Amino acid sequence: MSYIEFHEVCRDYVTGGSVVHAADHVSFGIEKGELCVILGHSGAGKTTVLNLLGGMDRASAGRITVGDKVVTDMSDHELTEYRRLDVGFVFQFYNLMHNLTALENVELAEQVCPNALDPRAVMEQVGLADRMGNFPAQLSGGEQQRVSIARALCKNPALLLCDEPTGALDSKTGEQVLELLTRLCRDYKTTVVIITHNAAIAPLGNRIIRLKNGMVQEVVINERPMRVEDIQW
Repeated sequence: MSYIEFHEVCRDYVTGGSVVHAADHVSFGIEKGELCVILGHSGAGKTTVLNLLGGMDRASAGRITVGDKVVTDMSDHELTEYRRLDVGFVFQFYNLMHNLTALENVELAEQVCPNALDPRAVMEQVGLADRMGNFPAQLSGGEQQRVSIARALCKNPALLLCDEPTGALDSKTGEQVLELLTRLCRDYKTTVVIITHNAAIAPLGNRIIRLKNGMVQEVVINERPMRVEDIQW
């Protein structure tokens, strides 16, 4: 069994009297320590899959396991603990607290996770040693995204989920963020899942999962992931 397993997972929504199959019998596996890219156009079901994996939404049917935990069987309290302790989240628009400095944003992880890493050390690792005292409004988009990554990493999560992490960035800054994510995956052995509509990012992954209309179209094992600097945006 893989570290992450989706087995016939469905997520249905009822809107205007009709049923929308946001995830339609989705099945795939992801191995521990992999960088996985989930690729698809808007409406393909990427965010639904990420929300189900991160415990932010519940499946209508099917089974999701992460390690020895059955996410689909968890109570609301267990899901809260799972999100708090096991999963780090990186969002497209950073979701930083604007009245806190960069370091204080990262230190939030210490308040919720007993095994958190040292915030200052993590800030140094993401290249922001000289920006710890700055507020988000004083940082570039790329720097804010690195603060977001540092906050997620500080939790010391087994699983890092990234929702369009380069979607709000220019290509050069996006490359820097992707380089950081691939390095974290390599150095920390963290399982990293990136969802994106940008097909150029796909070759970075050890595994590429293509979604369309809520269904898995293809799963590709990439034995030779491309280097970030070789990506053609």
